[in-house]
Amino acid sequence: MVKGSNVALADLSDEVGSVIVSLGWVSPTGEGDADVSVLLLDANGKVRSDSDFYFYNHPVAADGSVQLLGKTPTADGSEDRISFDLTAVPAEIDRIVVAASRYDEARFGELEDVRITLGDAAGEGLLRFAVDDVGAVTAVIFGELYRRGDGWKFRAVGQGYESGLAGLATDFGVDIEDDAAEDVRTEAALDAEADAQTAATPPVPAGEPGPATATTAVPAPRRPEAEAVEPAKPAARPRTAKKKVTLPRTVKKTLAENDSWKAARLFPVSVLKSDRDREMRATSVLLSVMAQVPEFSRRLTAGFGAPAGRTETFTEVTLPHGDSPRRPDGVIRVERAGKLWTAMVETKTNGNALKADQVQAYMDIAARRAYEAVITLTNDVALEGSPLVDVKIDKRRKHKVALWHLSWAEVAHQAQMLIRHEGVGNAAHAWLLQELLHYLQHENSGCHGFQNMGPAWVPVRNGIDDETLCQGDARALEVVENWERLIRQVCLRLGGELGQKVLPVQRAKRGTDPNERRNRLADQLCRDGRLQAELRIDGTPGILAVSADLRTGKLRTGIEIPAPEQGYPLSWAKRLVRRLAEAPADLHVETLVDNEIGGPRGTLEKLRPEPADLLPKDSGTGITGFRLSLLKSMGSGRGNAETGFIRSVDDAVHRFYTTVVVHLDTPATRRAPSRERSAAG
Repeated sequence: MVKGSNVALADLSDEVGSVIVSLGWVSPTGEGDADVSVLLLDANGKVRSDSDFYFYNHPVAADGSVQLLGKTPTADGSEDRISFDLTAVPAEIDRIVVAASRYDEARFGELEDVRITLGDAAGEGLLRFAVDDVGAVTAVIFGELYRRGDGWKFRAVGQGYESGLAGLATDFGVDIEDDAAEDVRTEAALDAEADAQTAATPPVPAGEPGPATATTAVPAPRRPEAEAVEPAKPAARPRTAKKKVTLPRTVKKTLAENDSWKAARLFPVSVLKSDRDREMRATSVLLSVMAQVPEFSRRLTAGFGAPAGRTETFTEVTLPHGDSPRRPDGVIRVERAGKLWTAMVETKTNGNALKADQVQAYMDIAARRAYEAVITLTNDVALEGSPLVDVKIDKRRKHKVALWHLSWAEVAHQAQMLIRHEGVGNAAHAWLLQELLHYLQHENSGCHGFQNMGPAWVPVRNGIDDETLCQGDARALEVVENWERLIRQVCLRLGGELGQKVLPVQRAKRGTDPNERRNRLADQLCRDGRLQAELRIDGTPGILAVSADLRTGKLRTGIEIPAPEQGYPLSWAKRLVRRLAEAPADLHVETLVDNEIGGPRGTLEKLRPEPADLLPKDSGTGITGFRLSLLKSMGSGRGNAETGFIRSVDDAVHRFYTTVVVHLDTPATRRAPSRERSAAG
């Protein structure tokens, strides 16, 4: 689409009761990002109240009409997805605005390929709009959905705001708190205002809605979590939200007499003897928890186009299919306003692969019965542009069925995020998710995620050793694809532990077509014998790089951190060494300078008594930053055993983050002095 154009959704697809809108961009540096927001507007072009403004602190509508799904890895890094159930949008809402904003004075002109796409409930992309000319703005309206008669249309807007999220939201009637003004107000003034508002506003009983003016205030544009160095502002309005439940990180003292006593579990694994047993048990366990924990079920199904509603799940359902009825492992049904959304589920555990003919049969059955989706669930990780199974779609059929894939690692990640970091509605839901997570992580469940580098691993490794691997070898491409799957799984596991977004980085200069990019990486593997990846972790000062050298059998994990904006080089070196007091002694530290020669380097053990050894001998040489890296031997086996390659990569990333990265200054800490001085002035 072009700027200003519009189109009726019904002209594009018959499945537009719910749609998925995706906002994406590419950062040349690999570090740029933005936050999405949605505004529901009435016929006057204004929000009815602040609750019609959805953003990172208010991501889900109570009626299920809007849900911000967060970031999803793509070939270019990531994109933000939003689920709209257009059948649930209140009748008084005339228009839905989709926007994004940047923070900390960043501009959209620093990003590339800024675009919005829209897909229907079947997962088929319907339209794409590339937003151009966004150089100096900090917020952009990408597009809007609006009513026309009984249907909905989409308009490509592409309007920028130099005043950022605050200016955009204010134009549509949202009450924005001015954080900049708060910086110069005294604590006494804040206390006085809070007391005055408390006295003027009657208390709201718990569980009852407050007046329209008593909604949760909308903050100014977000800064990264680590940058929140200013003290939090006292609540100026009554808050009635229930506190969410998370499980404590510390384990309670056991009452068992000795270690041989095992705690009773809701989902036992000792009776699992065969792959069939594991598949049946894993399906039943997962679907039963989904039916009982709405927050968890919504996390898994929203991205598949399911509405928010009453969920029921079933196992071992028999469905007619010619002379031989089929029995999918499970069925998920969601009911909303008398309408049903149905998906069939096919699961595999251990290293078992999906059967193309089986999935094809389920797709055909789903099309005939007007089901919306078929969901495959295995230990494998699906890659963009590289489907796990090829199925044929009869385009003559009016009803379209979406084929989605889910990894057991993603299921475990979502459970961990809820019970450890974000919370659920009550303690019983938290306990159910804990039991599910324990089951998935048990060695006998068969639900351990990606765990095999494939049959090409050993031949490729041997071909690199004896220098017989040639460019264009299909086996090298297979290893590259499995390497990408492994990195995505490492991101899920680390993100679940930290409660932060961990995403693989794809540099824009390497191209946007996933197949072309993988072919280039396969050629690179044949030339220099290395597999490389980069991970972006929220709240860290740089990109975590991972490199596996198949020639030397070494894994390198590293991070480059920029030099502080103020101070003296010797102070920088001393502070860095001091911050790394508990880091491994064999950590390599290299000074990055503004020329191609390279700066001083050494192990932390040698630098601790003499941090000045990090300074270039030529005092006129500028220091741009420091590179920290750890080396370890990598596993040679293709599997997930203790000596396997997969386990060694996972352990290397975990060790580097927990022993090195956690000790580093965050970007906010480095900028804090200048911000404090400007506030004092």
